[in-house]
Amino acid sequence: MVGGTSESVGSTRVRASTGTPPAWRPPDERRALQLVLATIWLLDGVLQLQPFMFTRQFGTTMLAPTAAGNPNPVAHSITWAAHVISNHSVTTDACFAVIQILLGLAIAWRPTVKAGLAASIVWAVMVWWFGEGLGGVIAGRAHTVSGAPGAVLLYAVLAVLLWPSDRVGPDPSFIAARAVGEPVARLLWVVLWGGLSLFAMLGSNRSADGLRDLVLRMSTGEPAWLASLDRHVADALGRRGLAISIVLCVVLAAIALSVYLPFRPARVMVWLAVTVALLIWVLGQNFGQVFSGSATDLNSGPLLALFAVAYWRHRPPATVTPEVRRRVAVGMA
Repeated sequence: MVGGTSESVGSTRVRASTGTPPAWRPPDERRALQLVLATIWLLDGVLQLQPFMFTRQFGTTMLAPTAAGNPNPVAHSITWAAHVISNHSVTTDACFAVIQILLGLAIAWRPTVKAGLAASIVWAVMVWWFGEGLGGVIAGRAHTVSGAPGAVLLYAVLAVLLWPSDRVGPDPSFIAARAVGEPVARLLWVVLWGGLSLFAMLGSNRSADGLRDLVLRMSTGEPAWLASLDRHVADALGRRGLAISIVLCVVLAAIALSVYLPFRPARVMVWLAVTVALLIWVLGQNFGQVFSGSATDLNSGPLLALFAVAYWRHRPPATVTPEVRRRVAVGMA
């Protein structure tokens, strides 16, 4: 081991002295997840460049309605922001696009990854407030299928979990715990998936027609193939909305508690979480409505899947039994 380390250091010095660039190494798991998050930010920036975003309707028909149902201070601030954006739609939207593209680039470039993640937290909270009306959580409009608790809030949570630093102590069993520790990471998992379980039973989700109506509304402005899929899904849902919401609630509650399971069943539940997230994204969110020309982001589905992957369990270290230790001691003697 020592010899190998010396050789590595020596070769590094030789490359430095000869001007040869160091050999490329693939990113580790956390860096790979950071790059996925950066890519999603870049896609959001590109979506912000769609023609619809540069019109007054972006502020008046997309942002202003999110004020409804919120406390007066929140509602007034959202209405004010929507008014400013609608009156200066070209300038503000260009700024929004540039900000999100820069966030993606900053997270993707190693020297600026911390600055990019920190700025993304601030920007995500601002957009969650002024652009999503706090995700409709206080207003009672938050629905798991349509993107509760607000897709942009998940960007901030992921930035915290993927922060490029490691706590002192034993190696954690999953990537999300490296920066914040396993107790905090497990708590965030329970709060997120437990909250989604709760949102699955709120508002119109308790009605027989709620889910069907939600899916049908998604078809507006979509291409023919996707609108046809929406109609088929709505027909399959029929008046079974309440029963399906109950099943979804139970599944999400099981996922929320699975973070405390042993290694193998915890891995199975991560797969289940990713599957549920992608099903919601395809069948309930129309791929974030990116084909409609008015989507500002990919919605919550991909972010939930990325969040779940950050909790993929690593294999526990092999246990050294007393018998193995005894044999090793005898052999050394």
